[in-house]
Amino acid sequence: MIGPVLVLVAIVIAIPVSVLMSGAVASAILGFFLRDDAEDRYQGSELIDLNR
Repeated sequence: MIGPVLVLVAIVIAIPVSVLMSGAVASAILGFFLRDDAEDRYQGSELIDLNR
């Protein structure tokens, strides 16, 4: 009886949470590097000053 309950918990809770958390980490890393790249490319632009 405990086996099916553990499988159900893994399918309903553990897998979706781990997918969402890994997506959040990937988004944070990608955003960090893309922001630095944009600041380097458009250095001296007036639009960079408006974003801060």
